[in-house]
Amino acid sequence: MFRRVKNRFLRYIIIGIYSIVLLTCAVQLNFLGLFGYSPTQKDILLPTLNVASELYTADSVLIGRYFDEDRDPVSFDSIAPEVIEALIATEDIRFYKHNGVDFLGLASGIVSTLKGDQRGGSTITQQLAKNLFKTRYAHSQGYLSKIPGVRILITKYKEWMTAYKLESKYSKQSIITMYLNTVSFSNNAYGIKSASLRYFNKLPSALNTNESALLVGMLKGTTIYNPIRNPKNALQRRNVVLSQMEKAGYLDNEQVAKLAQDSLKLDLSFHDNTDANDSYLRSAVYRWLDKWSQDNEIDINKAGLKIYTTIDSRMQKIAENVVAKKMEELQRRLKNTWGSSEPWRDKEGNLIPEFLENQARKLPAYSSLMQRFNNNEDSVFQVLNEKKEMEVFTWDGMEKVNYSTMDSLKHYVMMLNTGMMAMNPYNGEIKVWVGGINHQFYKFDHVNQAKRQAGSTFKPFAYLAALESGMSPCDKFTDKPVKIEFMGKDGMEAWEPKNADWSVSYSDMTLRHAMARSLNTITAQVTEAVGPNKVVETAHKCGIDSKLQAVPSVGLGPNDVSVYEMVKAYATFMNAGKTTEPILVSKIVDQEGHVIASFETEHKQVISPENAWLMTYMLRGTIEEPRGTSQALWEWDLFKENNQIGGKTGTSSDYVDAWYMGVTKDLIAGVWVGCDEQSIHFKNSASGEGSKTALPIYAMFMEEVYKHPELGVTFGKFPEPTVEITKTYQCPTPRAQYVAPVDSTNTDLDTDVELDPLQENQNSTEESTTEEQ
Repeated sequence: MFRRVKNRFLRYIIIGIYSIVLLTCAVQLNFLGLFGYSPTQKDILLPTLNVASELYTADSVLIGRYFDEDRDPVSFDSIAPEVIEALIATEDIRFYKHNGVDFLGLASGIVSTLKGDQRGGSTITQQLAKNLFKTRYAHSQGYLSKIPGVRILITKYKEWMTAYKLESKYSKQSIITMYLNTVSFSNNAYGIKSASLRYFNKLPSALNTNESALLVGMLKGTTIYNPIRNPKNALQRRNVVLSQMEKAGYLDNEQVAKLAQDSLKLDLSFHDNTDANDSYLRSAVYRWLDKWSQDNEIDINKAGLKIYTTIDSRMQKIAENVVAKKMEELQRRLKNTWGSSEPWRDKEGNLIPEFLENQARKLPAYSSLMQRFNNNEDSVFQVLNEKKEMEVFTWDGMEKVNYSTMDSLKHYVMMLNTGMMAMNPYNGEIKVWVGGINHQFYKFDHVNQAKRQAGSTFKPFAYLAALESGMSPCDKFTDKPVKIEFMGKDGMEAWEPKNADWSVSYSDMTLRHAMARSLNTITAQVTEAVGPNKVVETAHKCGIDSKLQAVPSVGLGPNDVSVYEMVKAYATFMNAGKTTEPILVSKIVDQEGHVIASFETEHKQVISPENAWLMTYMLRGTIEEPRGTSQALWEWDLFKENNQIGGKTGTSSDYVDAWYMGVTKDLIAGVWVGCDEQSIHFKNSASGEGSKTALPIYAMFMEEVYKHPELGVTFGKFPEPTVEITKTYQCPTPRAQYVAPVDSTNTDLDTDVELDPLQENQNSTEESTTEEQ
């Protein structure tokens, strides 16, 4: 059809135009997969979605975001004019004169390159297209990109088309604003606001000419012109930008000469607020969604999702405040316990040699210094012991100190940590998740990543195994010395458990009373009667997933478990013997507002409803029975309106791990307290057992929660049994003179008798028990 055009010159022009139109259509449609992805009209209209997913609590409070490149966009009016001037003068002097592609500038760039002065011809709009739509990444390439030289031509052409699309939809101000909000300035600074805060500790509206020139100059190469790593290069590049601003008419010669004399004047004192985007909860949800993301091939860092957790922001805040207040007190207590003595001790109380040095050998700085000093460790530790000004985390905030690296290491290893989780036992919704004292300094989550010895909080599984084997809460065992022989690794061995206070009463006690007092001698007998394997099986059925050793002492909690597992397992008691799988995320909503995933708990009947109810009755015994180990709860305002609480304290050997598990009609909660380094711990029961450390955190939390009935946790009695209770359980224990309760698997405890600080509450407790019985 082109032959109809008689004029050869005109015919070639028409053929050229036709070819360009055909090429454009082929590129846009990605014909036969030859050209790769090109941004659609929808992409152009919504260029900044597909960036981050947002994390919400159940009550719709934004608590975090997931992203690969975090940006905090600002408006055009929030950017200093000097930044705009520096950018245009350096990157695209004809920015306001072209429609996305500057052919005049492109021709000029080619001529300059041929003369040996390499200069890019891309406009700001083209660079925006490249940044927004990743046009040079592998996912945007087609089959033709494998041909040498063809890839860059196709990519450039797609960037031209995209630039024209952007110019047709957005004003020049919008384009330059989007550009400054998308570019990287190195050091995890994406966008002009992050960069201005990172390098100058000020908002972009407050940047002066030199600061603006420095940041714009970095865009040519964020590594080579990084002012922190390469200050000389950055200074030279800044002055080049000043010269470009002079050529563009924004500055005169005198101003440039004066500005060029200034130093970089960086202010690197800005610290990111990591609370919103770096937290135990945010990390826990990310791990929780890992399998879902893989199964559905969705990258939550880029999908623009709204993820709704089951967490109640108000309850979470109460828990965080209580933990902060109580852990500060406990930290002082631990420090006073040891004074100027080194706290890292072995089982015999001897100082562990080279403890801090071994900790230092795990640091990245140690490896780096060993390379620097040719494996001369003496020189390495000489550097690590050099004092310098630094900031360390304390409960009074960040504190400036004159510490060496070794001093800092000692400070951090001596910090007590904690893990706390609270859950609705019926629907599995997790309401509170406190993974530690500070996620910035202690990344390890103490709710479901850390596993520690459960101590006496594990004893209920031994007593549940007894109930499942046919026993009742009123069956009796004698508190007496116990010797259990078993086959160990080296033949027959004997185990002789001792009660926490080293005494035995030789009295007969019901199972409820024995569990309430947490007697090791009777727990050992119960375990022997049902068999350690039965205790392990019972714990696993209830929800403990960790591997458990079926040793004679299994009922005393020598195995390592997580707070998450313990809360899940205790929920089985309240949920009529059905396991309740914890739920941390309730639903996920896509960018269009459609619910693309929802999550509900799974139930499985694992123990009889009768025995489950009897276990809740036995857990209440730690408060209601004489010398019950949870009676410290009476110090708090928790028992209005005939409220009932069950619970179990726990303390592992040498006061390394302190626990409290609390059960109410609405909520199951677990608390663990201890140091990450298990060789650092309290010295005695008065300061370190579960009732003195973990229990107060639970009590303070519940006391505050009960003040807000709108949270759905209210005073009241436990649910009535849903089945007939055929076993005898009404077996009141005679009350004797009060002796301070001690609950620990430890056998090296202070045995001082304390006066009962809550003696006036004993009568009301006994009356409540009498009414039940």
